[in-house]
Amino acid sequence: MGQTISKDKAKPVSLKQVQIQDDFWNYYINLVRDVVVPYQWEAINDRVEGAERSGAVNNFKIAAGLEKGDFYGFVFQDTDVAKWLEAVAYLLVTKRDAALEQVADDMIDIIGKAQQPSGYLNTYFTIKEPEAKWTNLTECHELYSAGHMIEAGVAYYQATGKRKLLDIVCRIADDIAVVFGDAPGQIAGYDGHQEVELALVKLYETTGERKYLEISRYFIDKRGQQPSFFVEEADRRGWTTHWNKNKIHIDHEYFQAHKPVREQEAAVGHAVRVVYMLAGMADVARETGDQSLLEACRRLWDNIASKQMYITGGIGSMAHGEAFSFDYDLPNDTVYSETCASIGLIFFAHRMLQLEPNSRYADVMERALYNTVIAGMSRDGRHFFYVNPLEVTPEVCEGRNKNFNHVKPVRQEWFGCACCPPNIARLLASLGEYMYSVKENTVYSHLYIGGQVELMLGETKLQLNQHSSMPWEGKVRYEVTLQQPATFALALRLPDWSSKAEVLVNGKAYTIANVTVDGYAIIDRQWITGDVAELVLEMPVMRVRSHPLVKQNAGKVALQRGPLVYCVEEADNGPQLQQLILPQDSKLEVASDEQLAGGLKVINAEAFRLEIEEWGTQLYRTDSNIKLNPVDATFIPYYAWANRDKGEMSVWVKERV
Repeated sequence: MGQTISKDKAKPVSLKQVQIQDDFWNYYINLVRDVVVPYQWEAINDRVEGAERSGAVNNFKIAAGLEKGDFYGFVFQDTDVAKWLEAVAYLLVTKRDAALEQVADDMIDIIGKAQQPSGYLNTYFTIKEPEAKWTNLTECHELYSAGHMIEAGVAYYQATGKRKLLDIVCRIADDIAVVFGDAPGQIAGYDGHQEVELALVKLYETTGERKYLEISRYFIDKRGQQPSFFVEEADRRGWTTHWNKNKIHIDHEYFQAHKPVREQEAAVGHAVRVVYMLAGMADVARETGDQSLLEACRRLWDNIASKQMYITGGIGSMAHGEAFSFDYDLPNDTVYSETCASIGLIFFAHRMLQLEPNSRYADVMERALYNTVIAGMSRDGRHFFYVNPLEVTPEVCEGRNKNFNHVKPVRQEWFGCACCPPNIARLLASLGEYMYSVKENTVYSHLYIGGQVELMLGETKLQLNQHSSMPWEGKVRYEVTLQQPATFALALRLPDWSSKAEVLVNGKAYTIANVTVDGYAIIDRQWITGDVAELVLEMPVMRVRSHPLVKQNAGKVALQRGPLVYCVEEADNGPQLQQLILPQDSKLEVASDEQLAGGLKVINAEAFRLEIEEWGTQLYRTDSNIKLNPVDATFIPYYAWANRDKGEMSVWVKERV
């Protein structure tokens, strides 16, 4: 297994310790509380007119014997309920709501009635194919679904102290521990869709029951071993497939089962599965001290972040298989970039920060959060993107070219496969968990989001009150409250989007040149109540260019300011955005737009537009008399696109030397 990891790991700060008070993020958190969670409850109860049917709640009622009927939806439909409950739990941590809690309790009662005596819980197999459970792990998501319910059970117990759902999920995990393993009569395999691995570690941390950690490690260690479990399983099943009448085709790379996880060199296959797997690997590495797992996590992180990630923090460039394709293949118009994949990337980054606080993880976490994640939901909280493109032409993606059918120019009300909306809800409801971590005597500040955090450093109680002007201005201020003077270090992340940072303590400059470690400025001193630390970051408009091997962006540039990536939209710049050209020396000015998306900063740019009227009817021309007209182009934050009329959008624009 290799060397062991240092026991001095960073510890995340729990949601109970953080109270967010932030002009930008409180809007989204309140939206989740007031709109998204109630709306999603209506959706999974099939009460949203015009939205795709869910069937998720009714499936549990049927499995519990409370209703008559047939199972409806995907084989993993239970996870919509589980993720909704998890989001509810996080909301109850920050603000108790008796009515919402009662709705959740009632749902938990139904879930309990749907559970089988063995502990098995899955409405599809209970209702539709009881004799087929555990026979098609390759495709049928049984452990994936169990994992989401386990996460909900842990979260709800931590929020309310109520054990009912926790006891339900402990029975699920106990059953899994009986069913899976290398002993005679057990299944020596793992799920096609990773998730249960990270969930079991959460359950271990909550209960202290070691077998939950061990079965998580078992699934990780078993994946990719030869002979292939998926092939052996298919042999036993007669090579049938769940999805159609054809013979199953097993692509081991799609499932990250082509090699043992410690030998994998690059992220391949279904993007969400990759990052869920890596989150579970990081968890097990942290809890067991397995250095070889950490090394694999680092290697795959480097591949994703340096060769397969979009500027928005999106991952998974290929619609076929919702998957990674190959290094530097990052098309903008046929991109998949599932919202869940960026959320999974945040999960992975958060865990790597616990193993080794390094700003590169927090930089990506911030990039995905401010761009792809909140772009995945409209400002009204009732419409969602599953796919997050970087270039959209409505008549193309709504036309006859099936290569673009997955791309939508407007957000949808709901999806038959509705994994993304409840995933957004549970992430935003738990946002406070991602802001800080503590390692020995150092408090790391990863995300600049305003609010209060209370910590214990040894015997000393510390309160930090953070005031942040992000993402519009690069100023952060920390006010310190202590029971008594204390010596500790405050580590402030120096983001990759700012080339100049200034730190002040009590109004005086604090030299950080020699105290910057892994991208964090370390302020190590004795603190007293009333001390103030400030971070001032330059926030210029940056022209971003891709690696030369990203063919799709050759000769193009994107704009970024602070953590926000910008785009051009038809509503501001007219149609045919491919005709826009941005000179390298053009003037870029930041301005406020109070009307769009609740108020934001736009970038106004001096640009050119190719004159199309004089082109005539010729498809091709040989002369060089191409006319360019000067125009004013407006760039808006990518997260805010598609909140007006349907139209074109593009992140990357042509650049003129």
